[in-house]
Amino acid sequence: MAKRRTEIRNLDEGDYILLDGEPSKITKLQVSSPGKHGSAKANISAKGIFDDKKRNMLNPVDTKVDVPIVERKDAQIISISGNNVQLMDMETYETFEILVEDQEILNNIEEGGETKYMSAMGKNKIIKQK
Repeated sequence: MAKRRTEIRNLDEGDYILLDGEPSKITKLQVSSPGKHGSAKANISAKGIFDDKKRNMLNPVDTKVDVPIVERKDAQIISISGNNVQLMDMETYETFEILVEDQEILNNIEEGGETKYMSAMGKNKIIKQK
């Protein structure tokens, strides 16, 4: 499980964060100014990169959070069977299957072709066709 820890103050919109154990992309980050007796607070809205669920978090900006290591990689499409796509990583030659629920992606890929996929926290997702 590749991840690192950082304070919320070091994050920006578009960065990744681990919320509820799910790698998520920050869609909105608002920081309130510090009050008389408290520290500045950050309100984070994020969307899961694998499940597309919206998540929120409200914490002080000095709170340490987990940030997943998200990699974009190239793969060759070995076979397509319904919604299951078997891929081979172009660097490691490892083969694995991905369940693709997006019909648009399924329509734009073909066996023997190449695609890009995203990998984080042991999960994979096809992101776009070359």
